[in-house]
Amino acid sequence: VGHCHPDVVKAAHEQNQLLNTNSRYLHDNLVDYAERLSKKLPEKLCIFYFLNSGSEANDLALRLARQYTKHEDVIVLDHAYHGHLTSLIDISPYKFRNLEGQKEWVHVAPVPDTYRGLYRENHEDPVTAYADEVKYIIEHAQKRGRKIAAFFVESLPSVGGQIIPPAGYFQKVAEHVHKAGGVFIADEIQVGFGRVGKHFWAFQLQGEDFIPDIVTMGKPIGNGHPLACVATTKEIAEAFAATGVEYFNTFGGNPVSCAIGLAVLDVIEKEHLQAHATEVGNFLMKTLKEQQIKHPIIGDVRGCGLFIGVDLIK
Repeated sequence: VGHCHPDVVKAAHEQNQLLNTNSRYLHDNLVDYAERLSKKLPEKLCIFYFLNSGSEANDLALRLARQYTKHEDVIVLDHAYHGHLTSLIDISPYKFRNLEGQKEWVHVAPVPDTYRGLYRENHEDPVTAYADEVKYIIEHAQKRGRKIAAFFVESLPSVGGQIIPPAGYFQKVAEHVHKAGGVFIADEIQVGFGRVGKHFWAFQLQGEDFIPDIVTMGKPIGNGHPLACVATTKEIAEAFAATGVEYFNTFGGNPVSCAIGLAVLDVIEKEHLQAHATEVGNFLMKTLKEQQIKHPIIGDVRGCGLFIGVDLIK
């Protein structure tokens, strides 16, 4: 919502003057914020965990998935990056390929990139072809006695090259993953909160019939303030609580963070930032495509709202 947005700064300042505690203490801001956020999500994603960073959120999502499914293995997309914790470096090909390599419980699927990927625009059905790659990974893993806990994916792969997965891909993948007893985790840390313009969440670009089992949020959620969130279903949350090992985060969901989170949502609505992302994004796409006609080095221009990729080629 812009650097030092006065409404966000004011919300932080006012709450800072009143009270900031750890989240063992009850405070209205936490409940108010969870309620506001829940209105932006599909109904079944109704349990919220608040944290301090996207990396913390993704690490918790991994724990939730494993506790719920009682499985260990994770499928990720090639070139993915999900955070800086050890658990997330392990599921980030972008990182682990330069470090200790791929763990046995990690499986890498090809990015559903119809420009540079395995199956391109001229393929008769790239959606099914890319989803089948995930299916083959699951079958191969199961033959080796491995069990899939989650398919972990950025709703729009960013580090992998600002990729826009073809619509329907997530639905088909979710079908294979659910059949294997796993859950679908949508990482909205870079692309959520109206960045794609026409929707509040990037996973909604796949169609109204698609709902992830877990959604993670970070970055824009606090406009520069350390705030993050994991949203999930009652079933998954209950399986996580059933261990008796309670979830606790000293600063996650503290009164100041929640006041900031509420202010950010207010600004997005008040200043029509979703419509703004659509409008500016359309203008950028149009002018970039005009450049593409002039310059052969521009191979592809793709995007949605203010998530745009320009592919330069030889």
